[in-house]
Amino acid sequence: MTGNVLVAYGTTNGSTAQIAEAIADVLRKNGLTADALPARTVASVSSYDAVVVGGGLYAGRWHKDARRFVRRHGRALAERPLWLFSSGPLDPSASERDIPPVPGVKKAMVRLDAREHVTFGGCLEEGAKGWVAGMILRSGKGGDFRDFTAIEEWARRVAAELTDWD
Repeated sequence: MTGNVLVAYGTTNGSTAQIAEAIADVLRKNGLTADALPARTVASVSSYDAVVVGGGLYAGRWHKDARRFVRRHGRALAERPLWLFSSGPLDPSASERDIPPVPGVKKAMVRLDAREHVTFGGCLEEGAKGWVAGMILRSGKGGDFRDFTAIEEWARRVAAELTDWD
């Protein structure tokens, strides 16, 4: 398949956007066309052959833009290959074990017949927006727990599945 892939994401402080860009870069390096776009800006998925949707996790929920995206485009998403990812744990747990999707994401997976979901570590650093983010940082629990090697390996698996797909 020489497909066109959308990597849509919901983010508050930009770390999930960086994950989405890394995924799109790997897809491009593997011969696919890929756009990484904020989920709230996507009017239609009709020009895409496959979609990856990611959202930051906040208080056990996917970012509102990711949630709204899968609701708004649900019918079209169910008709094409779909992968989901979350970013969020502010500790090394995502690199140490598989973290299942939060309940809302699990429901979307089932409803839309998503191929796979993965949780990557999150990132919360000085300057992050929001009162809760400030509290977390003041408590010393911030940091960058993203594992770009794992992110790129996952993106290569997605690319391999897409290039084998007819």
